[in-house]
Amino acid sequence: MSATPDLKVVYFPSCINRSMGKNSFQNSDDLQLTALTHQLLVRAGFTIIYPENMYTHCCGMPFSSKGFAEANHAQSEALEKDLLKASENGKYPILYDMSPCFYHSKEEFSKTLKIVDPIEFMLDYVMPQLTIKNKKDTVAVFPVCSVKKIGKMDQLLALSNLCADKVTLIDSNCCGFAGDRGFLVPELNEYGLRELKQQIPANCKEGFSTSRTCEIGLEKMSGIDFKSIFYLIEEVTR
Repeated sequence: MSATPDLKVVYFPSCINRSMGKNSFQNSDDLQLTALTHQLLVRAGFTIIYPENMYTHCCGMPFSSKGFAEANHAQSEALEKDLLKASENGKYPILYDMSPCFYHSKEEFSKTLKIVDPIEFMLDYVMPQLTIKNKKDTVAVFPVCSVKKIGKMDQLLALSNLCADKVTLIDSNCCGFAGDRGFLVPELNEYGLRELKQQIPANCKEGFSTSRTCEIGLEKMSGIDFKSIFYLIEEVTR
């Protein structure tokens, strides 16, 4: 599908997704998430705009979570400035590929920019432009904490049900990875997901979410392939 003139989006790939590679279940032919997202948006007919100085940007959350308020605000302000320019002062929507980053910017930014959570963007903007060709039989889906905070649970389920006949919504207060805490204190992740395996049906081999670090913990604790829901959408509409 060729790009449609009125379908434009500013895509901000999170610094985590830019810097982290594929998971242990993926092979050399699989695209890294930011490249896959670009391909998916193009297939849906979007013209993609990237912010200037993209590789210098971060939403600021890693600094905020560790108490570095000044660094957080500096990063957030710099990102907002370049997103404002890229979107022509809010004319075009801005896609975030991680829910926690979206939530942080939503709290930090002014009201001018139309930043959009990955779940909402895929459900409302992308799926209407695509055709489901090979729906999955069964998948597991995990709503990260920010998804619960911003009330996207129903949208996550609706999006997943478009792509699979049976969707298991994983129930957990928090996966325990908590940004990067799971790297430093793996016991938090182990405890947070202590009931994960028993929730996943025996015939379910894939899980999806909207936060890379949470997906790392989910993969480790479940033993199945856990990655961004963008991979699910790309595969079933390919």
